[in-house]
Amino acid sequence: MYKNHKVICCTAAGRRRYMQYLFPYIVSEELVDRYDIWVNTTDNCDIEFFQMMAAKYPKVNLVWQPDNIVNGIASINKFYTLCQDEDAIYIKIDDDVVWMEPDIFKKVLAFRVDNPDALLVSPMVVNNAICSYLWQVTGKMGFGKYMNALSNHRILWKRGEFSLVLHQWFLDKLNNDYDSCRKLHIGRRPIACNRFSINFILWFGRDFATFKGEVLDDDEEFLSVIKPTQMGRINLFDGDSLISHFAFRSQREILDDANILEQYGDFLAIEFAKDPAKAGIFSYVKTCLDDIEKHKTEITALPCPYPILPQKKGNIAKTLFKKYQKRIRRFVERNTVYTINDYTNGSITK
Repeated sequence: MYKNHKVICCTAAGRRRYMQYLFPYIVSEELVDRYDIWVNTTDNCDIEFFQMMAAKYPKVNLVWQPDNIVNGIASINKFYTLCQDEDAIYIKIDDDVVWMEPDIFKKVLAFRVDNPDALLVSPMVVNNAICSYLWQVTGKMGFGKYMNALSNHRILWKRGEFSLVLHQWFLDKLNNDYDSCRKLHIGRRPIACNRFSINFILWFGRDFATFKGEVLDDDEEFLSVIKPTQMGRINLFDGDSLISHFAFRSQREILDDANILEQYGDFLAIEFAKDPAKAGIFSYVKTCLDDIEKHKTEITALPCPYPILPQKKGNIAKTLFKKYQKRIRRFVERNTVYTINDYTNGSITK
């Protein structure tokens, strides 16, 4: 509870390789009353992981797709219809959020309550194009040239090599001088009529009740642009709260090749060990993952709770052309040098 509001976290799940790092943060948080896992996968091993966590921790609540259809991003919308409790604050967190600032929940909940006129609020997010843009124009970092404010920016959002440099830069901060991360704080930042990636967002259930939680088509476009514009509302970034988001699809291969997720995992293992509650949850998570890996063949062979949709047959020519494009893009990326100019200390580091 927070100031007479129930606090309900939710994640469209998801992938256990990422969510192993989310559970210790959320399950240990006293302000969080419930953690809704939106089961939006047909991977039996991921589902088994969620079921094991729900059986162990009463706070974890599995939510099944209302139409009993799972089709990637396209089937997420219906879950929002379950987020209309007028006494609740909802916090939707991407399954691949890999680090959160200490006291993040207390900070963002206070910001949410203090800014009731905004439809959505979000902390600042490492590896989010609009957040990178905000840090640029507030003088916290530079990129060698001006990058404009596009949520799908061809570099800030799409380029794997850029996200690699960004994560390496941030991991260096975490490992060497965490206090320097606080220098990325930029205060309250309104945003209107500009799409942004919704990696970590908060809303009042009473606001969603006004439109019955009916989110149409692309939930990101609808929630960050269409609905606030229709309602005459703004969205807000809490520039004094900070999280890190792992990857967008086009970035993932390069980050995996560089073991970025494992580097966050090594850092978090040390951090979680300092907190008995988080340490206990993380230990159980590891036990679950090990058990699933040992019985992966049997678990995979079990009937899936959802019907498996037939795979669409692709056009062979288009598939080959896309592979060719990908090879060219990877060649260009691997031969492009991206830099993060750090201005938080009044000097430039590359």
